[in-house]
Amino acid sequence: MLGIDVGGTFTDFVAQDAATGKTTVWKSLSESGDPVAGILRGLEQFEDRGRIDVVRLGTTVATNALLERTVAPIAYVTTAGFKDVLFIQRGHRRFHYDLSWKKPRPLVKRRNCYELDERIDNKGNVVTPLDDGQVRELARKLANDETIAAVAVVLLFSYVNPSHEQRVKAIFAQEAPALPVSISYDVLPRWKEYERASTTIADAALKPIVSRQMDSVRDRLKENGIGKSVSVIRSNGGEMTLDAASETPIQLALSGPTGGVVAAKHLANLLGLPSLVTFDMGGTSTDCATIRDGQETFTTEFEIEWGVPIQIPMIDVRTIGAGGGSIAWIDKGGMLRVGPESSRSFPGPACYGQGGTEPTVTDANVLLGRINPANFLGGKMKLDLAAAMDAMDKVAAPLGLTRERAALSIVHIANNNMQGALRSVLIERGLDPRDFTLMGFGGAGPLHISELMDMAGIPRGLVPNHPGQQSAFGFTLTDARVDRQRTTHMTSFDYDAKRASTVLSQLIEETLADLSRQQKSDSIAVLCSLEMRYHGQNYELELPIDRKLFETSQEDRLWNSFHDAHEARFGFKFPGETVEIVNFIVTAIGHTPTPQLHKLVVGDGSATPVARRLVHFEEGAIEVPIFKRETLLAGVKIAGPALIEEAVSVTVIGPGHRAEIDAYGHIIIEKK
Repeated sequence: MLGIDVGGTFTDFVAQDAATGKTTVWKSLSESGDPVAGILRGLEQFEDRGRIDVVRLGTTVATNALLERTVAPIAYVTTAGFKDVLFIQRGHRRFHYDLSWKKPRPLVKRRNCYELDERIDNKGNVVTPLDDGQVRELARKLANDETIAAVAVVLLFSYVNPSHEQRVKAIFAQEAPALPVSISYDVLPRWKEYERASTTIADAALKPIVSRQMDSVRDRLKENGIGKSVSVIRSNGGEMTLDAASETPIQLALSGPTGGVVAAKHLANLLGLPSLVTFDMGGTSTDCATIRDGQETFTTEFEIEWGVPIQIPMIDVRTIGAGGGSIAWIDKGGMLRVGPESSRSFPGPACYGQGGTEPTVTDANVLLGRINPANFLGGKMKLDLAAAMDAMDKVAAPLGLTRERAALSIVHIANNNMQGALRSVLIERGLDPRDFTLMGFGGAGPLHISELMDMAGIPRGLVPNHPGQQSAFGFTLTDARVDRQRTTHMTSFDYDAKRASTVLSQLIEETLADLSRQQKSDSIAVLCSLEMRYHGQNYELELPIDRKLFETSQEDRLWNSFHDAHEARFGFKFPGETVEIVNFIVTAIGHTPTPQLHKLVVGDGSATPVARRLVHFEEGAIEVPIFKRETLLAGVKIAGPALIEEAVSVTVIGPGHRAEIDAYGHIIIEKK
């Protein structure tokens, strides 16, 4: 089984041999213009290519297309009188007092928005029938428009009665078969017109791009005899087939970062650490997420940019533009800044020797002695220390700093930026950092973990095995997962248990059918939940439920469960107040076998350094011992300051910390 994580700077590979239990990991520079070429180039390093049966791929193709707005041009079809919903958006403003601020542009041009004379009311009754002739005329028009690559259809109240949307899709299939169509009932059958339209438009705009990418992955891997089964990772951390990804590409909006969270969940349960906060620092960005009570957290709140939402179920990952390749620069006020612009894989940091001239976080770590220029990627890629010094002069000289002090400042600013991401997933949600373990991974994560533990007030750190390929490792652990949701409004005064049970049964059938199409039929778990609120509230609280609560005699238990959940989350409840059910949610998980992790041989607690090197800290320049990670046995204890080197990363044990190697080879860091 092969896990592949295509990042902005590197493509990571993890191969798991089911017969021997052997794990093989490696990296290759990404190819920004052709990600598949980067994958194939990286696979040249693996001798057993012919034995690869299963490939699981995390890709940023959808993420990058959305963030960079390089999506396909589309047409938008909606109910008469509602095409301006996309442009009206919401009444709130990003900058309250900025009179020059403008609303973000939708992913579709207004001249490509069309209206149909049809109407369904909020109960699902047909008020104005759909005119097939009008739809056929529009379909033929768009089929002949070479500027339109796909169509998004969002009709009023289709989440209650989808018949009109489904009919429009069927007519387009007859009149314009080459034109991909996304309907909101398939993408997001939930209320709130703007969010539903924005998500459906994003799905349609991604279809031509993702479809080409998936075809390229399938064909080129097949040409090279790699992988009998190839799947891609959804934003919810589950796998899906390449065909399914082409049909609903919006599910890939946050595909790449989810692997690290899946791996973190696995390790949290393996090591008995119920509360983890992940810190995945790569070459371009840093991703943070939490594991609570042994489970990842999910959200439907994601925005392409402020005010342009995508509401699909996804693992809750916060991303900032802070990575090893983040460029340091001086702003107009003479202040040193770091990121969000990145040098990416090419030209890369100055020390890569590929033409980069701007100072980056990686250049700073090389100059501070934390990265050995001769040991980068296990010695396969030699770094240029002189080039890093020359680049550092660009910020050091104007600020009147030495190179080392400028490099320490760059690292400190980058750490401060990443601390903000940690605050957003912990303190801003009412979580105490002292209850968590900080899991640092990504190629650059272990370099910064000690300092971030102190800055964020987190008492314990964890650097897993193969930190540079942790997301790819997570892809080998992931299950098939399908989420379905639907708005069906009812209250505690007009509750219809039979209708509620019918909606839930339909969603369960849909999720199981989706798993069946992915050839998953064994070891399936089905989870159900409701999004509920008190009457008059504007936001919902998700409540996991047992289907037995839909029995008529269990109504009081259903409402009391919500009251208790509301009190646990917000600190108060209103017994007897009217409760609304807004959305029904069903998740089906097809479990797959996970590889067994081998335990290390237990040593006597000591280890011999292979070298010593001068490394710069805030406390000053200190000669520290260097250890090779692959030689460390279980039980080894190392007092900081020290460096633990491996092929694709370096763990910095700060002066105020100590490290211990656990039974599986993970590095556990605590304060002295």
